[in-house]
Amino acid sequence: MSVDSQAVLYSEGKNDECYTPAYAVRPLLEFLPSDWVVWAPFDTEASQFVQVLGEHNRVICSHIAQGQDFYEYEPTEHWDALISNPPFTRKRQIFERALSFGKPIALLMSMVWLNDKYSGWVFYEAGRQMQLLKFDKRIYYEVNGVTRTDITFASGYYCSDFLPRDIVLRKLRRDGQIKLPL
Repeated sequence: MSVDSQAVLYSEGKNDECYTPAYAVRPLLEFLPSDWVVWAPFDTEASQFVQVLGEHNRVICSHIAQGQDFYEYEPTEHWDALISNPPFTRKRQIFERALSFGKPIALLMSMVWLNDKYSGWVFYEAGRQMQLLKFDKRIYYEVNGVTRTDITFASGYYCSDFLPRDIVLRKLRRDGQIKLPL
């Protein structure tokens, strides 16, 4: 199967290649033990997940464009946590697969997904507790080389076995600094 035909597995739309800025990855460092190996399954070496997390942890990246389809691929090397910004389409299948590994996860996703009956149900069916890392402002993703400041939805990390509490709130600083809540 060619890379182009594999890409259809992730999305039939045009909005799944949205790149996360570094300032939206840095808040994870507060919760990530430095001895954990991170698998970033939707990322290339250029990803901010690989760059930022790689400053403190070993990161294994994989991407469908390199023939590593998340639904079929798992690194042969040991890894401790799955962290990334997955495609926003096929959310249920992505979370089912991510949770099936039984390891900590932190996946960036639209907060609108909380309204979907399957957002909590996939965690329940996997026997895992849903945790949320929510921010006070929207993330400006990069799409086709342009930073989109017109994003109309809030995003946050849907986690399991990653945060110290089920809901954690943080102030998001686009200058890259992390600001703890008051």
